[in-house]
Amino acid sequence: MSDFLEILTHGRRFKAAVKELTLEDLKELATKLDKIISEREAEAEAVNAAMAERNAQIDEIRKQMEAVGLSIDDLGAAAIKPAPKKRAPRPAKYTIDVNGETITWTGQGRMPTVFKNELDKGRTMDDFLI
Repeated sequence: MSDFLEILTHGRRFKAAVKELTLEDLKELATKLDKIISEREAEAEAVNAAMAERNAQIDEIRKQMEAVGLSIDDLGAAAIKPAPKKRAPRPAKYTIDVNGETITWTGQGRMPTVFKNELDKGRTMDDFLI
């Protein structure tokens, strides 16, 4: 929590912080806080009204479903889509042996350093085809 909020929410610390303010400054501060409080209350009322409207719509849909003979389980089975299948990994197209270790590459994505070093030495990618 920030220092400001700690002071604002702690009674004695808040009183000490505003000790040097004049009465007019305190009233102005109170007015500003009241304005913020009323704005927050209005926002909360708007959210509650929206939720009440949403809940009313949900109840209306439930009544319609009951009239037709559907249940939520019927909707759940229809709404669940299978996860998209991942494609199979591509087969390796190039291979190279380095210090007894075989390194393969599909030819897509960033070229492994060992292939790049060999190309810099004058070899071609055809030399590494599987």
